[in-house]
Amino acid sequence: MAQYELKLAHLYGNLLNTYGDLGNIMALKYYGQLLDIEVTSQIISVGNDFKTTDFDLIVLGAGQKYEQSIVLEDIPTKKDELHAFIEAGKPMLAVGEGFQLLGQSYYDQHQTKVAGAGLLSHHSELPANGEPIQGDLVIKTAAGLEFHGHENHDLETFLGADQTALGTVVTGTGNNRTDQSEGAIYNHTFCTNLHTVLDQNGELAKQMLLIAIANKYPDADLTPQEQVIIEPTY
Repeated sequence: MAQYELKLAHLYGNLLNTYGDLGNIMALKYYGQLLDIEVTSQIISVGNDFKTTDFDLIVLGAGQKYEQSIVLEDIPTKKDELHAFIEAGKPMLAVGEGFQLLGQSYYDQHQTKVAGAGLLSHHSELPANGEPIQGDLVIKTAAGLEFHGHENHDLETFLGADQTALGTVVTGTGNNRTDQSEGAIYNHTFCTNLHTVLDQNGELAKQMLLIAIANKYPDADLTPQEQVIIEPTY
């Protein structure tokens, strides 16, 4: 029996999972075991109710533009609860198209500008040269950690004034071809273009889990968990 239990919402996991984002769920469960935490997950999709109080973490994955458009139609029904989740400081991971979707605006499969969910302040634009961004991506975080992965996105994203980047690009492109930023952090919501980011970068998985435990179990002694060393699996 694990010492702690966490409930994870795999938001639109049946639609936005083209790039293997199930790996992020598996990584959270795996690293949870190392930290004596049982992580259970549930897909919350179109037509399903979402309540902030029912979940401790969220993963919102990447996908194709058509599926992204379906999610965009449904996410307003969950917007108030998602806003409450984000503002409560509960950890959330948004990857690729999920990252774009949470912002103020992006371009759909018809290259038409559409309003995003408006939950975060970034926005995404068509690249000036019309070329997608693909390839290996390495970033360095403010804490000096290197995160590794692969990026594949057709839009360039620009952060809002209340967001900080997940890291600075070492190799690759990241959010855009202008400022060397990659991803975004607002409160405890982590956004990135790194696909299956938690598979290769266990420290971020660990951080999300410890934040969730601190939120759910405010009197917990996290010292033993904080001392667990998690090596990236790349």
